[in-house]
Amino acid sequence: MSDPERPTVEVHQPQPITVHPPTTPIVPAQSPAVPAVASVVLPDGRIVTGYATEPTKPEPVAAKPPVSRAAVNVALGGVGFLAVCGGLLLLTSFIAALTAFVTQLITLAAVIFGGWIGVQVFTASGPTGGTTVNIRKAVFKRNHFHG
Repeated sequence: MSDPERPTVEVHQPQPITVHPPTTPIVPAQSPAVPAVASVVLPDGRIVTGYATEPTKPEPVAAKPPVSRAAVNVALGGVGFLAVCGGLLLLTSFIAALTAFVTQLITLAAVIFGGWIGVQVFTASGPTGGTTVNIRKAVFKRNHFHG
């Protein structure tokens, strides 16, 4: 009784291969793509066999396309132009700062000198050995004071 939902299983039996002796002897041929097998005898008598491998070589670097002289000149000119503009900006800033500094020094000198003059004028402490003239009693004659 077979179940319609179950698939049928087929069994395959392996078939033996019959080998006929060759008529010509088989000679191993070395393929040019396969490297030769090397055997090395170690000092303790063991033999190690393996393929000799060559060191891997790095792939050659692709040649860079040449850069045109005009492109190099334009790039260097642009860098030079930016350097000059930056230098002029710094020079202008330096001149403005120097002008402000000199202006502040002049203002400071004027304040100090003006203060010194003010102190000299307002610190008259009475007679200091000069002649005191009472203007109310003075008589003016020919630009001379007579008292």
